Amino acid sequence: MFGLRFRYFILLVLFGGLIFAIVATIGTLLGAGGWLFYTIITVGTLLVQYFLGPVMVEMSMKVRKLSKEEAPELFNIVEELASNAKIPMPKVGISETNLPNAFAYGRGRGDGHVCVTRGILKILNKDELKAVLGHEISHIKNRDVAFITFLSAIPMIIYSIAMSLMWSRNSRDRDNNNGNSALLGIIFLLLYYVSNLLVLYASRIREYYADLGSVSLGSAPSHLASALFKLVYGCAKTDENSLHMVEGTKAFFLNDPSNAKNEIKDLKNIDLDGSGTISHEELDHLSKQKIKVGFGDKIMEAFSTHPNMLKRIKALSDLNKHMAELQKNSNNSSNKDDYSDRNKKIYSFKELEKMQGKY
Repeated sequence: MFGLRFRYFILLVLFGGLIFAIVATIGTLLGAGGWLFYTIITVGTLLVQYFLGPVMVEMSMKVRKLSKEEAPELFNIVEELASNAKIPMPKVGISETNLPNAFAYGRGRGDGHVCVTRGILKILNKDELKAVLGHEISHIKNRDVAFITFLSAIPMIIYSIAMSLMWSRNSRDRDNNNGNSALLGIIFLLLYYVSNLLVLYASRIREYYADLGSVSLGSAPSHLASALFKLVYGCAKTDENSLHMVEGTKAFFLNDPSNAKNEIKDLKNIDLDGSGTISHEELDHLSKQKIKVGFGDKIMEAFSTHPNMLKRIKALSDLNKHMAELQKNSNNSSNKDDYSDRNKKIYSFKELEKMQGKY
């Protein structure tokens, strides 16, 4: 498996190639001025979204800012994680929806916001909540919200160009280009779909990044796995109306609530003792298993902003296994299987990424 950083680099190269192709096409074909106009409008719209995005998220999710007096335990966790991540203390908020989830948003590290829903506070214990908040803090640290915003601009620009080419009413274009504009429009429309899939892929990568970030900030892989497990089951029980209300903001969430019911069937065999949580032992057991993701699930994942949950928890189980092996070696206790000791050492992000590269 290629490192996450390498895959991000490849995506940037691919999008750089797309940008070059767009610029080259605009610069060499007649009628470029009209396309440039649409591009400027699209970029302008994106900038408005970038600057007003946090306000739009808050309005959509009805976020209420919290004070430390209202939620001291929550604030203490966020303060500790932000300090460990070496970023400014983000603003903390709550959304009163019973849908269990959490999300981060903002334009950068200095404008970070972390929000939990009322539903997630009802189902997670302190360790699981810390793992979830570590995931969200990692999004802010990685600046991946701004990164995804930038990447999302490319499909928008390509789509605008495609529509301009396919539906151009300029007679000179029709006479001089002999239908080439329409053909180019179809090509750009195909590029739009391809680039959109790449954006979704980048979105899934950033979730793996944030999972690693949560562990690097001190959470045990089993705590994050258990939190994800609970979120899937909690979201699956949520009524359709509540799911519809968050459709526009679910890309910010820890998991995809609308896909939760489909994911339950893949996760039901992970919780061996039926406790509703994922323990170290259960995560170890999963690391020894080979998972199979069906063709339909692979297609669904390709069109999703989040990774397949079974694959995601499997990645955490393998990470947990390698951490345990390193802990055993460092403690010189090969005959001892001490689950309480394996996560005492906090590994750096680079160390965790190297472990992840092993599988």
